[in-house]
Amino acid sequence: MKNNGHQKILLKLFFFLTTLVLLDFIIGSLLNYFYFKQKSGFLYRTTYAIEKTTEDVIIFGSSTATHDYYPDIFKERLRLSYYNVGRDGNTILYDYAVLKCMLKRYTPKIVILDFDINEFKKTQEAYDRMTPLLPYYKTHPEIRPIVDLKSPYEKYKLLSKIYPYNSLIVSIFGGNVEYFNIEYFNKRQRKRDMNSDGYFPLISIWRQPKRNDSAFINYQLDGNKIKLYTHFLEDCVSSKTELYVVCSPVFINQNYVSPSITLGKEIAKRYAVNFLDYSKDSTILNAPKLFADMVHLNNEGAKLFSNKLIDKIISDAVKK
Repeated sequence: MKNNGHQKILLKLFFFLTTLVLLDFIIGSLLNYFYFKQKSGFLYRTTYAIEKTTEDVIIFGSSTATHDYYPDIFKERLRLSYYNVGRDGNTILYDYAVLKCMLKRYTPKIVILDFDINEFKKTQEAYDRMTPLLPYYKTHPEIRPIVDLKSPYEKYKLLSKIYPYNSLIVSIFGGNVEYFNIEYFNKRQRKRDMNSDGYFPLISIWRQPKRNDSAFINYQLDGNKIKLYTHFLEDCVSSKTELYVVCSPVFINQNYVSPSITLGKEIAKRYAVNFLDYSKDSTILNAPKLFADMVHLNNEGAKLFSNKLIDKIISDAVKK
């Protein structure tokens, strides 16, 4: 009788686990289908960055990338196509993963890496924000070593088909609303997203005084970020892509020299890469009307800053 009891328990456990695996497969497959069915929105922009870009000029970085580099000026003055693959809140961990996928397909003529003034600061948040890369883990082996940095258990979690999407469900639904016929997200809005070249203008004007900031004078540097930044430079140089590492302007009195900028410059110099620090540029810092907030330029500021950067790119081209 005891053996029968044990067998029943084992049988129930077997069916329970089988049901879990089956549900994981079915739900995960549905989420995967609708994720890659998207044709606009910020999730689709990651798919476009990783799998579809063919543009000549590519902008990498976080929110300062998406708001500070005005596309029409790049296209008109350089006579090159442009796309901005920046993603709010991300770091070099995300940027290098996207670059590796991109270089596997083609070589951009110019890459601009927007470099945060505290880029190498060690934070858990930087690793948590690699979640947007999870849907590409199985199909893009080149990014797996980077995603595995997220946690020691990441490769095992990714055996689940649901896991890559479990924090993206609402966004996936929003990206598919065209197929669910929800009027709030109309076709005009989707068309605007498609035609933005990855740039999102900020219209507001910052009306507060400059803040003194010495909060980040000392912080722990992240060895993984430094290593991937170095690889980013190496890969661009070896592929003969013209690379510019750029610190965009911030409306802050920086009462310190950022250790990230110091180290970023040193590494760039080692590879003969242009490192341009506009974070303390006086012509922009003295014009608060060019900022939307303390760390982002508004649309007019983006135009001025983009022209200034392109002046440098054109000047370098003439010298060659």
